[in-house]
Amino acid sequence: MGWKMTDESWGRVCNELQKAVGENNYATWIAPLRLIDLADGIVQLEAPTKFMRDWVSRNFGEPILRELRRSGHIVERIEFRVPELRATPAAKIAKPAAKPVPKARRVADDTELPGAPLDARFTFDRFVVGKPNELAHAAARRVAEGGPVTFNPLFLYGGVGLGKTHLMHAIAHELSTRRPELRVLYLSAEQFMYRFVQALRERQIMDFKEMFRSVDVLMVDDVQFIAGKDSTQEEFFHTFNALVDQGKQIVISADRAPGEIKDLEERIKSRLQCGLIVDLHPTDYELRLGILQTKAEAYRAQYPGLVIANGVLEFLAHRITTNVRVLEGALTRLFAFASLVGRDITLDLAQECLADILLNSDRKVTIEEIQRKVAEHFNVRLSDMIGPKRARPIARPRQVAMYLAKHLTTRSLPEIGRRFGGRDHTTIMHGIRKIEELKGSDHQLAEDIALLRRLLES
Repeated sequence: MGWKMTDESWGRVCNELQKAVGENNYATWIAPLRLIDLADGIVQLEAPTKFMRDWVSRNFGEPILRELRRSGHIVERIEFRVPELRATPAAKIAKPAAKPVPKARRVADDTELPGAPLDARFTFDRFVVGKPNELAHAAARRVAEGGPVTFNPLFLYGGVGLGKTHLMHAIAHELSTRRPELRVLYLSAEQFMYRFVQALRERQIMDFKEMFRSVDVLMVDDVQFIAGKDSTQEEFFHTFNALVDQGKQIVISADRAPGEIKDLEERIKSRLQCGLIVDLHPTDYELRLGILQTKAEAYRAQYPGLVIANGVLEFLAHRITTNVRVLEGALTRLFAFASLVGRDITLDLAQECLADILLNSDRKVTIEEIQRKVAEHFNVRLSDMIGPKRARPIARPRQVAMYLAKHLTTRSLPEIGRRFGGRDHTTIMHGIRKIEELKGSDHQLAEDIALLRRLLES
């Protein structure tokens, strides 16, 4: 004879499962399950979709069974069920006693979309706005209001650590407050690809389509990772079209503009370019200082009595220019170190504590790096760039590399000439002048150079 499982008992089982399978797996696959009953040795669990039911049964059935038995329940097997579309759930899920793991937004019919976990720190009130990111911030705010938007998709792009992911998480957090009834799904392009491939392998492609085309807001991070993956691009294209046709909002991020993503299908580039494309520019000194001041204020409450001398934040904002993550990480280390050694934060302490970060920030770009990146970007051979060929498809990238070598290194023109196959310094000077002339009239060339600078300086 069996007995019904209590909410408290199921909560203890969930606690152990979270430890056993890890927080991400728990948030994605276990948390969405509903406990229906435990009677006569049979546990009945409800999964939101057939795809999730089959995946959980195959990959997490044994861990669930094991933890149920360890908790003292007599269990012979688990039965997984899927509710009828729009049906009322058979029983309310018992809430785990464990601290909830941040995860994808809960959808309107109280099932869970298996998206990536959201970071509680990435909210709008913690996003420092400056000239390099003010348009991106305003556009993200507009989408987060949850009302009709004139641009779809919103496409955010920029280098590492400039705030793309922060803004996407902030949109999801804001929507959860303003429009809790909306189905909001945030995940990376790699996760989209993984779920698609898994659905193909398990012959659950219709469940995949149903899941991804039923959302109200779809957010895909780092979309450049699907470039060159033909089947995934095909499904992404159809998902994109289906959602736009239904008036659903899409938010995309990437490390470069749609037209600059190699091996991305032209029809996808065209679709992405129909919305609002916003470049998060590299941070300027004022924005970096603002970020440091905001973070320092938060740390003063965490480390009461710790004094930070005048000029330290200004020094860090001037010296650490790579990206915001490095900048914030440096300040975190600095406060922790000062607290541990019991010293005030002075300029000397900062230089002592952050010597490795400051050294890396001073790293100089080499001519070899420039040549390699330019050759890769324009799809020409490195040997041709350095060699004697003068055909335009090779000569123009060569001149771009010369231009970047002049502006990103301290090498003299004769030295640059030697690195370009022994060319005379007058040839280098001509190439640099040619690029400077073309930049003003050739928009695509100007974008190519801006992208290459970001890649080389990041």
